Amino acid sequence: MSEGGPRRKRLPLRWLSLAELVGITAVVIAALGYWDTHRERAQTDRERAAEAREKQAEAKAGALKLAFLMTGTPESGGDRLRLATVHSEQVIQTQAVTFPAEIRGDAVQTTGNPRIEAGWFEAGLAKALHVRDDKRHQGRLPVGIATSFIEDGQPKTDQAIYLIGYSTHPRVLRSDKVEMEGLSLVRRGVGGDLQPAVDALWTKQNPPPAKP
Repeated sequence: MSEGGPRRKRLPLRWLSLAELVGITAVVIAALGYWDTHRERAQTDRERAAEAREKQAEAKAGALKLAFLMTGTPESGGDRLRLATVHSEQVIQTQAVTFPAEIRGDAVQTTGNPRIEAGWFEAGLAKALHVRDDKRHQGRLPVGIATSFIEDGQPKTDQAIYLIGYSTHPRVLRSDKVEMEGLSLVRRGVGGDLQPAVDALWTKQNPPPAKP
């Protein structure tokens, strides 16, 4: 009597044929090629995205670099602000300076002499402050400035809201003297009529007196 149960038959070993080896090798090579192509495409996409971001950043930096911006330098003891562009390649041609309607009802036009003079608004400002019983001797007056200028030989325009920093000084038998101290930008690229934007900022900073 034989020991143990029946023996399991071993599966016969089968060697791959040359054609099958060639087929498997081709599949492996194709898979490696696909992976390599995918990796190269992903790398190319990343490089293109980085290049696009770099160009966008350069364009934005260039636009900011040439953005129209003015400074105001006090002259004649603050009676006048001499306006000038930050970028020397921008040449101012004409300007229209809009004040709050309560202070001055019409815009002042200048040609080839960019400036703001205290005499343009001094009396109106004194009256507006008196109505409000405002005893402060320092403040900021909003103005809208529409500018035509030349850049790279091309005419361009800019509309912006600025603040004039000023102080007032009492005078005998006359309204307080206004001494302008400088100019600061509030908002660029203002479309349409500047008057409503200037009036709104003036009213926000200096609410009208309450009616009795």
